[in-house]
Amino acid sequence: MPRVSLLHVLALAGICAASLPGQSIKPITVAPVGKADFHTVQDAVDHAPDTGAVIRIAPGKYREKVHISKPNIHFIGMGKQPQDVVLSWNDSAKSAGGTGKSGSVSVDADGFEAENLTIENTWELEHTRSEEGSQAVALLMSSDRAVLDHVRLIAAQDTLYANSRTCHENLPKDGTPPPPGRAACAASRQYFRDCYIEGHVDYIFGDAKAVFDHGELHARHNNNVMFTAQSRQYPEEDSGYYFLHNRITGDTQPGDKLVLGRPWRAYSTVLFYDTEIQPMLNPDGWSEWAGKLKTSTYREYRSHGPGVNGGHRIVEYAPLTATEEKRLTPQALLSGNDGWDPVSEADRLRKLR
Repeated sequence: MPRVSLLHVLALAGICAASLPGQSIKPITVAPVGKADFHTVQDAVDHAPDTGAVIRIAPGKYREKVHISKPNIHFIGMGKQPQDVVLSWNDSAKSAGGTGKSGSVSVDADGFEAENLTIENTWELEHTRSEEGSQAVALLMSSDRAVLDHVRLIAAQDTLYANSRTCHENLPKDGTPPPPGRAACAASRQYFRDCYIEGHVDYIFGDAKAVFDHGELHARHNNNVMFTAQSRQYPEEDSGYYFLHNRITGDTQPGDKLVLGRPWRAYSTVLFYDTEIQPMLNPDGWSEWAGKLKTSTYREYRSHGPGVNGGHRIVEYAPLTATEEKRLTPQALLSGNDGWDPVSEADRLRKLR
């Protein structure tokens, strides 16, 4: 083996230390006024090291559009509750030039984390809905090994774009499946713990591999409420949404039709496990979208509460085996080839408050 000098070793150690936000890098502070490193969140992101940083955000409402293209950016809300720190904007697909440009906060780098804050898109509160262009994303997150803990995401149509940075290369633009034989692809992994997510049409959508753990899904009043529109596009894509031990609530009215999801892409994959359902679901449970139900994978186990409305579902699926049930944990679902432990990472993030 070639000789390695002590200075070289120390230099490598310094690089490694710099890539661990919150441990060896001084946190960046943000506050609307007064003493802080920056007064806007975007300025803090722009001035963060390229290896990432912990950004501590003081209580207040930050009316700005935020874009994150650096890895390992960690937002920590310093209030007593998530409502104390609010990142807010009001773009829509129509005003921004597309759903993917409408996010109040947009992330296209790995390792993003957020703790104890709110991200909202207020477009529908300030405008009249139209048939086209009303998609208004609160958080667009294309990030692997991403963690949101104790976070509120609030909008109406298309609230959370839980998307993947991988698996999209050379796919047909119209969303049709690629030709057979496409190589296997691991989608971006995302972990949502103790999160409140509010919306109505397709309001959690995209093709990440995401686990929603002990959170609350809140339906806004609308004639049609679809909690999910997952977009796994081909069988070899390791993508899907897994809802574990969540609660469904809502400000719905008689006549509103609530379903657990509909397939945005041909191999849409969603599982609900141990869900407390308060507002009344439509008995179909799920909804068709251009004939894609036949190739999608939709499962629902151990739902309970006054709104289950069971007895008939539009999809069929096998009973849950004991072996499968044991694997319904965030660690088992998201560990990947690198052994990532999202629960430990969320615990570490919570200690940074």
